[in-house]
Amino acid sequence: MRLDIVSIFPEYLDALNISLLGKAQEIGLLEIDIHDLRDHTFDQHKTVDDTPYGGGAGMVMKPEPWALALEEILDASPVEKPVLIVPTPSGEVFNQPAASELADAVHLVFACGRYEGIDERMFHWAHEHFDVRLMSLGDYVLNGGEVAALAMIEAIGRLVPGVVGNPESLVEESHSDDGLLEYPVYTKPSMWREYEVPEILLSGDHAKIAAWRKEQQAERTRTRRPDLWTKHQDMA
Repeated sequence: MRLDIVSIFPEYLDALNISLLGKAQEIGLLEIDIHDLRDHTFDQHKTVDDTPYGGGAGMVMKPEPWALALEEILDASPVEKPVLIVPTPSGEVFNQPAASELADAVHLVFACGRYEGIDERMFHWAHEHFDVRLMSLGDYVLNGGEVAALAMIEAIGRLVPGVVGNPESLVEESHSDDGLLEYPVYTKPSMWREYEVPEILLSGDHAKIAAWRKEQQAERTRTRRPDLWTKHQDMA
């Protein structure tokens, strides 16, 4: 999978070079390129924003630097119409099903906006060349798209075959196919500061352990995320 990220703070995305995603790049499972939007400006101040038409607080990102940056990425794309993901609080909510869907893509491009957002005309232009997805991590506002892009790329990248060493570990995670939260996990020692590991996990009875874990998933989901529990019940 190829990923391109455009930002005015490219150093913000250095975290993509460590841990599993860093290793995935080393062995060729992921190709990640980070682009500085300011490289596509023409004034000495490398200006990427201006005041909004109609008045109002804040600044708006100019469309031309974005179009130039995205055209450069498009010219080198392995596909005719890459997916362009724009992190924004006004987008659809990014979730595990979306991550699974996007993990099948060949080329993803992330446009990390700042200030009050990007000139709307850029999106009209982008729809002609990209499969545009406006996506939000949730109902809150961040200073820019970089944090959201990092979260989305990690959620998507770990689903690419080979990135996670044991693919079975992906099956029983929170927000997997059954919509339930993950069960509690424990490791050695069996007694720690007067807290014991549940006896069932020491029994060696795999059928009973599986049943216990399913009960724990249901209980966690009921108490922590009643909204997910309702959806799970509707699906049953």
